[in-house]
Amino acid sequence: MNIDIGSKIRLLRKDLNMSISDLSKAAELSTGLISQIERNIVVPSVASLWKIARTLNVSIGYFFDEENKVAINPIVKKENRKKLVISDSNAVYELLSPDLNRKIEFLCITLQKDDSSTKELISHDGEECGIVLEGRLLVKTTNRDYILEKGDSIYLDSAIPHRYINIGDSMCISMWAMTPPSF
Repeated sequence: MNIDIGSKIRLLRKDLNMSISDLSKAAELSTGLISQIERNIVVPSVASLWKIARTLNVSIGYFFDEENKVAINPIVKKENRKKLVISDSNAVYELLSPDLNRKIEFLCITLQKDDSSTKELISHDGEECGIVLEGRLLVKTTNRDYILEKGDSIYLDSAIPHRYINIGDSMCISMWAMTPPSF
């Protein structure tokens, strides 16, 4: 399924009477990048999409047709998980909760060897707790770094800038609960 993130950003920006330059300054991204994202020339990184969403007062879910949609069925079959792959990483984010309009979000993040969730540290409102199911994971924050082995879990204040890095010899799979939903 192709999602037209660029048109949604442009529409929101115009509804707020913002120029590309205004959005660029508020989101701390270049005007060229905003322009390319709006024209779907480039896919934004997770960090860029968070900055844009925050500036436009929407959740990231808005760009994936999740805003204000509540699933009727509480079960998410493995083959029906919503998957998100972002441009600056090979990380795969799979939504394990039926939608993003609850008080908690549940994600599975798969990182290939030597890959990371984002290239830069990101922050967002809320809290998150994760567990490593396979592999080794470095959770890098502005305060310190944490190494998690299979079975280890961690709690984070999401407002502290952070990112995840696979430091193992194979794929790393981790599950995360976030509140409030940030995707």
